[in-house]
Amino acid sequence: MEELRIEANGNLGPIDSSRIPRYAGAATYARLPRLDQVAKADITVVGVPFDSGVSYRPGARFGANHVREASRLLRPYNPAWDVSPFENCQVADAGDMAVNPFNINEAIETVQQNALDLTATGSKLMTLGGDHTIALPLLRAAAERAGGPIAMLHFDAHLDTWDTYFGAEYTHGTPFRRAVEEGILDTEAISHIGTRGPLYGKKDLDDDHRFGFGIVTSADVYYQGVLETVAKVRDRIGNRPLYISVDIDVLDPAHAPGTGTPEAGGITSRELLEIIRGFRGMNLVGADVVEVAPAYDHAEITGVAASHVAYELVTLMADNTAEGDRFGADTGYAAQALGQESRRPAGFAASSPLAEPVEAGITRQAAAATQ
Repeated sequence: MEELRIEANGNLGPIDSSRIPRYAGAATYARLPRLDQVAKADITVVGVPFDSGVSYRPGARFGANHVREASRLLRPYNPAWDVSPFENCQVADAGDMAVNPFNINEAIETVQQNALDLTATGSKLMTLGGDHTIALPLLRAAAERAGGPIAMLHFDAHLDTWDTYFGAEYTHGTPFRRAVEEGILDTEAISHIGTRGPLYGKKDLDDDHRFGFGIVTSADVYYQGVLETVAKVRDRIGNRPLYISVDIDVLDPAHAPGTGTPEAGGITSRELLEIIRGFRGMNLVGADVVEVAPAYDHAEITGVAASHVAYELVTLMADNTAEGDRFGADTGYAAQALGQESRRPAGFAASSPLAEPVEAGITRQAAAATQ
């Protein structure tokens, strides 16, 4: 079948859905070209079908292709940013990494090397998991490309800074403890967002604080709102090279049932998308969306949410390739809502008078404990 694609600014874009039905043809992310169909990619989407590090429900190895299928409905213009990301730069789908499902150490090494290979010519990486174990090798590769420790935002119901499970150091619950130990994270610029639910003990929080993490719980997002959350994050991260890791279970199970370790009381998909949009202009060097387990999904609820999260992250990367001050760029929906042609992004909005002033990225409870 002939591929009738949209082309703009010399970039090969998605298949034209006005000429070929969305449900027809091979499923690449957002119906974008394969990596072997373009000379060079500025942003590369890649899947990692690996879930040997899970501690509860398996199935995330099938997540990348589930997200690709759900992404068929994505369109090339993002009005929330007033950006056409696939026109700004060349985005392509590299397919899946082939990793050993029986040897976690070997799998981690493979993911790290593949990530370095895919970014060797300057491309940024948008990775579809897979379980959260893969974040460690992806962070290693991102830090190597950045030339030093990087900032990180971790969207998740869980901390993922535990030490071991059954004596195993590399699992989906340990990657960020290992990353801190290895010195690849800038510990003055790391934070969890959306955490909630029971823990093994208070020591979990004590350890996490000792590693340097700030915590914005799902309750903080609810009470303080998106604008306050974004303002705190922007203040904490600044313009450092930033990696964003999104465990889809950061969303409430109502918005993402298809995941391995669901927790009640999560944020909404709308809140997550708006928080990411508030990061406009921040120096995003790489990102992942992980822990989509399609066996527990229905009506593609989780797949659709994950495909849109990845789309916003790709848009952020693509937006940064445009010339000019991205902080002052038009913002589509938001500008219309305010009756203005343009506005500063959410991170520069005035703080809510109802929100308590706390240290950037730290919950009220944690701030009180340090006083």
